[in-house]
Order: sequence, then structure tokens, then C-alpha cells
Amino acid sequence: MKPHDEKRVVISQSMYFPWVGLLEQIRLAEIFVHYDDVQFSKGSFSNRIQVKTQAKTRWLTIPLRDVQLGQRIDEVALDESRDWRSQHRNILVQAYKKAAFRDDMLSIVDQVFSQPAFSLSDVAKASVGALVNYFNLAAHRLFVDSKNLGIHGSSSQRVLDIVKAVGGNVYITGHGAQHYLDHQFFERSGVSVQYMHYRCIPYPQLHGDFTPYVTALDLVANCGKDGASVIQSEAVDWKRFIQDQQ
Repeated sequence: MKPHDEKRVVISQSMYFPWVGLLEQIRLAEIFVHYDDVQFSKGSFSNRIQVKTQAKTRWLTIPLRDVQLGQRIDEVALDESRDWRSQHRNILVQAYKKAAFRDDMLSIVDQVFSQPAFSLSDVAKASVGALVNYFNLAAHRLFVDSKNLGIHGSSSQRVLDIVKAVGGNVYITGHGAQHYLDHQFFERSGVSVQYMHYRCIPYPQLHGDFTPYVTALDLVANCGKDGASVIQSEAVDWKRFIQDQQ
């Protein structure tokens, strides 16, 4: 149980049908900030997912149009010159044709694909939201877009300013932040930093050995709403996390 005076914040770029780890971050937070007014990085999970198929694990990637250097995630346009939605859906149909809750998974996909989308951020945010709602993770949580906060700057300073602007005093983050985050700066400002301690709890999967790094659509298709039972990772203080990495 967390102390009653903690207000935990997660700030993350939206992801296309994200892996279970992002849902675990959301479960731990009182406030989740979609961080999409930042530079799009080629190879990120904003526009691609891993799916287990009978043959192999493969990537499904949203095609993008005229991406410019420095362009923000919420500015990147979708390439609608081909029907990528039908292509992705057909691959998912085949990959999960023997899954117990395939129809639940396809319902989530259809819900997201039916929504108007003008940028990569639109699809990614809708993907996160559909999975959050399916696993009943939205209750008692506030979802915010960073672009609506009017906070500028970059790196640790901007992240800290966002946490404080939404009233947070604990910042929970994934492992990549260890390479750039100024932990002492956060502590001096009254904000504790915690890193995810991913448990990667196994659940029944089709097509070979278990892997936690596929889209959470895999969890839906194989386990249905009972899949919420594996969304259980916790976070640890940054000092312990750094020590464990050594």
C-alpha cells in the first residue's frame, strides 16, 4: 500500500497498442500524462507493436507520411495511401484465431480503428485508452495531455515542471530515464523518483515460449478481462534501482 500523501505521476509517450508494462505504470499512477508534444523517434513504440504469430514474432508498423526531422509525435501524419488498418487486423485475426478471447481483442482493435485520426498521437492515445478501459484501469485516475499544460523546456526540468503542475510528488518512470534523469534535482524539488520493477508475470500464450514484450492485445486475446491479474508490477526508489543495475 502506498502512503496516503503520495500523488504518483507517470509521463509517457503514447504507444500503439502498448505492452503490458505501460498498463502497469498506469495502474500505479493517480495521474497519467500523454507526452506527445515531443520529438518523434524512428524505431520507437509510438507507431509499432510486436505480435506473436505461428511462424515468428513480427512487427506491425503504422506507416507515416512526410516525417520531418524534429517533428513532434502529435504532428506526424499517417500515411493513408494504403489500408494498413485492414492489414494489421488481418494479421491479428490469423495470429489469434485459436485464442479464447479473440473477439474481445478484435473489438478493441475495431474500436480504435473506427475513430477519426489525424496524427500518430491520435491513434496511439486511442490505443492506450481502449486497453485501459478494457482492464478497468481508468477509475480514480486523471489522464492529461502535456501540450495542454503550457509547460516548455526539455529534459529533467520539463518533466519535473509537469509533475509539479499536476500536483504530483512521486514520479514513476520506465528504465530508459536512468540515462538522463537528474534524480537529486527532483529530490531537492520535493519529488521522489521511482523506477518500474517489471515482474513480467507469465500468462498462457499461443505460439511458443512466453514473452512479455508483445502488445497487450496478446493478453486480451489469451486471457480476456482476467488478464488484469498479471498487471501487477510495482515501482522502487531510484537509489535501489540504480544499485540493482550495478
